[in-house]
Amino acid sequence: MTPPPRPLNDDLIAEIVLRLPPDEPEHLFRAALVCKPWLRIICDPGFCRRYRVFHGAPPLLGLLHKLMVMQGPPPDRFASTTSMPEFPHPGSDGRRTRPLDCRHGRVLVHMLEHDESQGYLVWDPVTGDRHDLPEPDIDWLIYSAAVLCAADGCDHLDCHGGPFRVVFVATHDREEIIVASVYSSETGAWSVPVRLDNTCETYAQHMREGRVHGHLAPFYIPYLQPRRGTLVGDAVYFTVRHDNAIVKYDLGKDRLSMIDSPQPKVWDIALMAMENTSLGFACIQGSSLYTWSRKVDTEEAAEWVQYRIIELEKTIPVASPDDEPLVVGFAEGVDVIFVSSGVGLFTIKLNSGHVKKVDEWSIF
Repeated sequence: MTPPPRPLNDDLIAEIVLRLPPDEPEHLFRAALVCKPWLRIICDPGFCRRYRVFHGAPPLLGLLHKLMVMQGPPPDRFASTTSMPEFPHPGSDGRRTRPLDCRHGRVLVHMLEHDESQGYLVWDPVTGDRHDLPEPDIDWLIYSAAVLCAADGCDHLDCHGGPFRVVFVATHDREEIIVASVYSSETGAWSVPVRLDNTCETYAQHMREGRVHGHLAPFYIPYLQPRRGTLVGDAVYFTVRHDNAIVKYDLGKDRLSMIDSPQPKVWDIALMAMENTSLGFACIQGSSLYTWSRKVDTEEAAEWVQYRIIELEKTIPVASPDDEPLVVGFAEGVDVIFVSSGVGLFTIKLNSGHVKKVDEWSIF
């Protein structure tokens, strides 16, 4: 009789389980249910650290809908992109909310119905941790904001419970300027606002062109798009509607500046954090997804370089011949672009071109 195989030792089991892909959390969960020794190995803090280091950036678990101002409130739901259940949404109790950003394990939500102590919510959907923020002392017309980890030396593989910052950028309500302020969880206060005005030559040129070629010329307002900000290095980037001009807030220098975009005449675009730590830009023209990377030698000698073209005609289904796919967002850390068509919402992995449907059709 053939003797039974020798049982695998703990080190070998750990090496096998370590290679389970992180894109689907269900894989680890099922492995933990095999037996108590496997459960003990997977729940060990040392294994958890090795798993994060081995696979790098945490996987994309889901998305929150964010609509433009005139499109009304978005659905109060966390749309899961995996088999895991949807997280409870902060607006599930009936309050009106507007998701603004998510990064480093945190979600930033504008609580549209709030008391005097709460204007914004920073929420950790994994731990349930919640931090209420007051409104910044800025008279804004239209705004966007970004949340980011503020822990020194953090690799952002397991950001939970540490300090954070919120960058708030807005078109001023009464002046033809853009303003920014930063909230620190360590001080519990907003910084003194800084402004982008005609002392920046690129901004001054943008204002001149807007008064000539803008939608309401000769009247022009530097309308900040309420899209997600994009974190690249020590700066957060936003866009202005006219010509897709890019507003840069430098965290280290506490300064605003403006950058011209590579494609000023397209409508639906996304800013990206590229693998080479440069700023990226994506849009769809015809049936192709075009991406650019901003090559920076010095602040004065920077140029946009076309990075990649991905054909969508055979990968993104459309509902009709007139249905045109649109870029609606980008997930930092996992190099995923969101593209919407009349058939649904899809993710495209930049490094492989892999396409996956993650939600049904909606306005994004």
